[in-house]
Amino acid sequence: MSGAPGGDAGGAGLLRAGHAVPGAPAPASRRGVPNRGGAANPSAAAAAAKFGAAVRRTEVVCGDTNLHVAPASALDVIRWLHDDPSQQYEYLVDVTAVEQRDGGPLEVVWHLRSIACRRFLRVKAELDTSKPLVVPSVWPVYKGADWLERECYDMFGIRFEGHPDLRRILMWEQYREGFPLRKDFPLRGRFSRAEQLKQALTGNPEAHYSMEELTIADAFDDLPVEMKVRLGHGEQVGE
Repeated sequence: MSGAPGGDAGGAGLLRAGHAVPGAPAPASRRGVPNRGGAANPSAAAAAAKFGAAVRRTEVVCGDTNLHVAPASALDVIRWLHDDPSQQYEYLVDVTAVEQRDGGPLEVVWHLRSIACRRFLRVKAELDTSKPLVVPSVWPVYKGADWLERECYDMFGIRFEGHPDLRRILMWEQYREGFPLRKDFPLRGRFSRAEQLKQALTGNPEAHYSMEELTIADAFDDLPVEMKVRLGHGEQVGE
């Protein structure tokens, strides 16, 4: 396998991190990479053979392979990429989303890296924005997906089924203006400046903290019901 994301050694076995191939040139940045086309990461063909129609298409963009999968099958495909000895995508780099201005589908994107195989794979699932935005959570496979999925939920409104605690992480829990990274979200917010100022002046800033962080216990009465329930079960500072 070569140092390039889509490289393969053709039967030479897995290339372990930190082990050089005898006689191979030193790793170097790729040059002259085409915008479209090129050698695909071999994991894409393996996934297509394994999951059939659940893998909708493969494309190579700027040297990186994008594997488009059916939303309902995303967890199964990603679990296989993580667990299968021939794949070993042990590192979830990021979970994010992309929405185009032309009204096309919203893409949920998982960036996966196999350090053992020196491979990078971008898995995508397209969601119809006229329907509920729902995909399976990959938290059962990658515990690091916890806050990444919460950010996608907070900014785009994507619901990750199976997430253990899906709630806002950047905006406050009482935020009602929608999802700031959606293309239909106005730059000034859905509420007028006057309404935003009114909410800021009338809001209780102490209601944004957990009980361990509060010095005035009366603020507990202003918290949402679901937050009171969580605090009653011993939520820790920083959660």
